[in-house]
Amino acid sequence: MKKQLPALAKKISYLLVVSTMTLSTLAHAQNPNQTRLDENGFNHGGAIIDDHVLYNIGGGRAVSMTKTANMQSLSVGAGWSSNLICGDMSISTTLQNQLNGVTNGFQNIMSNVLQNATSAVASLPALILQRANPALYNLITNGILQARMDFDRSKLTCRSIAERMADVAGGQLEWNRLSEGMALKAAVNKSDAVSAIEEAESDRGNSGVPWVGGTNAGGAGQEPIKIVGSVTKAGYNLLSGRSVTESSAINPSTCQNNLVCQTWSSPEEAQKWAVRVLGEQEQRTCEGCTKTQTTPGVGLTPLIQEEYEAKIEALQAMLNGSKPTTPQNLAAAGSNSLPISRGVIEALREEPDLDLMAKRLASEVALASVMEKALLLQRTMLTGSKEPNIAANELAQKSISRETSVLDQEIQNLKTELELRRMLAGNSATAILERQRIRAEASRGIYEGDPERNRLDTVNRGADGSIDGSTAP
Repeated sequence: MKKQLPALAKKISYLLVVSTMTLSTLAHAQNPNQTRLDENGFNHGGAIIDDHVLYNIGGGRAVSMTKTANMQSLSVGAGWSSNLICGDMSISTTLQNQLNGVTNGFQNIMSNVLQNATSAVASLPALILQRANPALYNLITNGILQARMDFDRSKLTCRSIAERMADVAGGQLEWNRLSEGMALKAAVNKSDAVSAIEEAESDRGNSGVPWVGGTNAGGAGQEPIKIVGSVTKAGYNLLSGRSVTESSAINPSTCQNNLVCQTWSSPEEAQKWAVRVLGEQEQRTCEGCTKTQTTPGVGLTPLIQEEYEAKIEALQAMLNGSKPTTPQNLAAAGSNSLPISRGVIEALREEPDLDLMAKRLASEVALASVMEKALLLQRTMLTGSKEPNIAANELAQKSISRETSVLDQEIQNLKTELELRRMLAGNSATAILERQRIRAEASRGIYEGDPERNRLDTVNRGADGSIDGSTAP
């Protein structure tokens, strides 16, 4: 019995140690010593292991993130949704108004005579009028010539005003002018110059303008002119070695490590991403159509937020063990330029400030992923701008340059914010922590005493016990 007591005591001691470790683990799980980041800012649970980590990495998240609502399409007002068509001017109405005195001109010169001429013209054919009253016939003929001159001058003034409006306002009016020019180009093949001009003016922009793939767009019964969407689609297909009008998705097995088809599986997917970031401006030239319709873009920040939520979910699934660290899961948590390795997951599991570090890593991966797509979109739109019909259209080239400038500004803004966060986080806060560390190390120092007691006093005293030769008291 006495021999069994030591063994029993050892078992009890072992159980007490295990119970203590279990309780300690549960207490740590309920109140971990971590710095957590949520919508309310930083929350500190227990003591922070190393504040230097927080400020050396530049704070909690790489850049600002936010969500946004779906953008709605906007149309221009009634004052802009119409064409200035000088071809609507009527020569017959001009002659009638001139001869009947509705407008100035011939009536101001011969008002009394034309009042009689109105009834004469109504009752006699021109030939009978010439024979019966040559003077009246000549007078009316001169009035018609003057009315024609006034009509031509007014029409020329109308065209001049239209040109100035197109130069100042641009946009919609320039597309209408281009459509009119294309209609005139198709009509000049006829030998009759007058009928060619009349045919071009009567088109009223319904024929549209040549667009991607050689088909017309913007006219009656045609697709609207879409700068961002059409150029992105053309660039996607050109980079994939396909026809610019192709709309089908690309099979992953035939992608052949092409970055554009690895990022977006189809032209429509690339279009949606581009339009969501940059927005869209649709133009129409047809009569009675809504000339301009725009959709604002949301920029890159909301997309970073969405990407961040997907990355942190994939990362936490591997950290808590619900998903294994397979290549597929690691790829879902990382990006092409910032992959996540198995070693990073293992290191994070041992990290005291796991929550903070995991969210910071997810934000950097999300930023890298969105920046990759933004830079690829720049390359795609640049390639799409070389499509022959787009390259020959100066209006389209100006619009593409404007959109790519907006995208470049978005990228530069994110870069500037990231650099500012790191610079500010590594300024005062880091210096304060460094000075605190130096003071803490200095306070831990051990100063050794002199091995000989009162050695300095002994050295300073003389042989007679006096200091500096003076007599000891």
